[in-house]
Amino acid sequence: MRNWAALVGALGGVFTVFGLLTVLLWAAQSSLPLWWVGANLGIGFGCLAIAALASVETLRERLRSGATRRAGKYGTSAVISAVASIAILAILAVLATRYPVRFDWSEQGVHTLSPQSLELLESLDRDVRMTALFNPLDAPAFRDLLERYAIATERVDLEFIDPNERPDVVETMELVGEDLSRGWVRIAMGDEKVDVRVFDEVALTQALVRLVRSSNKAAYFLEGHNERRIRGAESLEPGGYQRAAASLLNETYRVLSLLLAAVAEVPEDASVVIIAGPTRLFLPEERAALHRYVERGGSLLVLIDPRARTDLYDDLREWGIRMGDDVVVDPELALVGRATSPFAGQYADHAITRELREPTLFHMARSVDLVSRDVRDLETLVYSGKEAWAERDLEGWAATGRAEYGADDSIGPVPLAVVGVPEVEVGTPGRIVVFGDSDFATNEYIEIYRNRDLFVNAVNWLVGDEDAITVRPNRSRASRFQLSTEQFGRIQFASLFALPQAIALIGVLAWWWRRSRRRG
Repeated sequence: MRNWAALVGALGGVFTVFGLLTVLLWAAQSSLPLWWVGANLGIGFGCLAIAALASVETLRERLRSGATRRAGKYGTSAVISAVASIAILAILAVLATRYPVRFDWSEQGVHTLSPQSLELLESLDRDVRMTALFNPLDAPAFRDLLERYAIATERVDLEFIDPNERPDVVETMELVGEDLSRGWVRIAMGDEKVDVRVFDEVALTQALVRLVRSSNKAAYFLEGHNERRIRGAESLEPGGYQRAAASLLNETYRVLSLLLAAVAEVPEDASVVIIAGPTRLFLPEERAALHRYVERGGSLLVLIDPRARTDLYDDLREWGIRMGDDVVVDPELALVGRATSPFAGQYADHAITRELREPTLFHMARSVDLVSRDVRDLETLVYSGKEAWAERDLEGWAATGRAEYGADDSIGPVPLAVVGVPEVEVGTPGRIVVFGDSDFATNEYIEIYRNRDLFVNAVNWLVGDEDAITVRPNRSRASRFQLSTEQFGRIQFASLFALPQAIALIGVLAWWWRRSRRRG
């Protein structure tokens, strides 16, 4: 009977200890199951009671001895000390959570924001909201970095949200359909906002800088000539410019549409006018308005595809830029099996492309060159590969489906873009960038390679915001194994409680079995 009482008492001790531990952790994480707490404490106290009743005579004999009284005295003191220690630690934990204080004892200060970031945070004169959308599995890895910004100044309000648990927030932030698997941070200051997908100090501080330096820049996309659409159902199609427009919004631009035929002049607040893939003729009044805009210092981004039926060619020629009636073919440096989708083989040493270390991809591009090599303020920005050529026999190519280098073709490297200051007879011209392709910035292609960087950097250079020119890290869309909050909680519960308790119970049974064998 005594052997069974010892076993039941030991099992009761295990259940009781794990029940009490669960109670302590449940206070900090209310998601733990209450039934587990009740079951452990109920079984534990029940087993201890049964063991005590089965060993009443033995306990009486031990209590009559002096050794037992001394053990009880010291044991009571140890229990009181343990309870007091736990209470002190609990109070310290509550105080640390409510009044956090950080120390960085690393030699290089790797857990502290850089002086530049701290200086920027101290200079904030408006409140900043940081909304971090993270799966609970990923949140701890980035929480520390984001909390450094919130702790450094009271101007920063940080909130972590699980997008799986709060789809209403995702919808409110207009992020439905976006890839949130690796997290998303939105930094907002007033009505301006910037989204961050790379979670390091450099990216976060640069986003804050863009918000602080926001100067109400306006990018106007021309419409009315079958240009790429930035709004409406067509903008969401593969050939739309919805993502290009979103990239500029993320750079704190106001993105607007401009029907030039309906106004006499380009609006005065236009920082840049973008003509993306026109295929219809312009009215004389529209072309005149564009000339006046350029002559008064306006900036122009022009993207024209091969064989586009537009009458801007003469205007570009007046400004010193010639667009070839051809298609660039590159049998070596292009997508496999798609020679008319060439990669950029070479960049000029220019602010737009200086930081680009990876290629950009074009699709059905035409050559863009200078009217004369005597033009001083214009230069070629992007070249194709050396094995490419500009195919000029487009009728023969369309008839046979084959493109071969001929005597009339222009050998590579073929210029694909021109940048600089246009030539004008009057006024002080602004800046201009001309591409022989508008596909590279469409929804289908803008997110691959460095296409987005090339497009956004070109716009930033046109408005004179060269400090914002950078290389924006790729948005990875790799597949991942996703766990819901409930599934993660089950795994956490099993690893912290169920498995350790099962091991403890097996240990007690093994101890009792070996003890019984020795006595037998």
